[in-house]
Amino acid sequence: MSGLSAPDLTKQTNYEYAFDLEGDTSAAAIVRFVAPKSKVLDIGAGSGSITRQLVISKKCNVTAVENNPAAVKKLETFCKSVHALDLNSEAWADDLTASRLQQGLHTTFDYVIAGDVLEHLYDPWVVVKKMASLLNPDGRVIISVPHSGHSVVVAAFLTSDIDLRESGILDKTHIRFFGLRNIDILNENAGLSITRVHNVIRRPEQTEFADLWKSLPETTRQTLAERKFANVYQVVTEAARRELVENPIRLAEGDAQNPNSDQSRGWKRLMGRLIARP
Repeated sequence: MSGLSAPDLTKQTNYEYAFDLEGDTSAAAIVRFVAPKSKVLDIGAGSGSITRQLVISKKCNVTAVENNPAAVKKLETFCKSVHALDLNSEAWADDLTASRLQQGLHTTFDYVIAGDVLEHLYDPWVVVKKMASLLNPDGRVIISVPHSGHSVVVAAFLTSDIDLRESGILDKTHIRFFGLRNIDILNENAGLSITRVHNVIRRPEQTEFADLWKSLPETTRQTLAERKFANVYQVVTEAARRELVENPIRLAEGDAQNPNSDQSRGWKRLMGRLIARP
């Protein structure tokens, strides 16, 4: 694509894919985080790749929220409860609760999950708050988002070529971008603290931007690769209500934040060279 056309934000993207439950993918990590036979709300479920595994492999009671009519039909073939709702609507959570009360169904859940959904939404911060409001007292919110601090994303900005793709870390329908601190804030603003995390690791040469990476000077690649979270491609977090968590995980904390570290000095050298260029 490489900037030849604007993304169509009215298009509903519903990825359908198979995955290894033991693999290093965000979908597999989400399924592993969920306890068997739990009550789960899967928002933005798409065609149901994660939902299906929760139903079949984990024997969970899954409720799905999806806005695409074709995807809803697929979900209904294996998911007993599917609600056609738009997550960009402020009323989606209230509408869900009202509908389920009318049907005599439970309105809170052991897990509320959003697998690679939030980056497609106009206000993911409000959506996560609404997710938290639908939890059982000891419930968990599980989210996965692409990590915008991955080396290939940084490389795309350095080369001034933001090559949006049909899928992946620079999917053309992404309208929100998250670094590790932003994921911390996303949970904190919803009154949540992170209890577990899985980082999906991909070296730059393993990504869809391998050619861009190879085109960079070796010194630039080396400096970018030295950053502590350089190879984190996606981040999956599990979070509980803040008052339940004694030792919360804060993703952005660590040696990479130390201004005196070798990693930070290398990054400053690179940025200094770039800023000095005419």
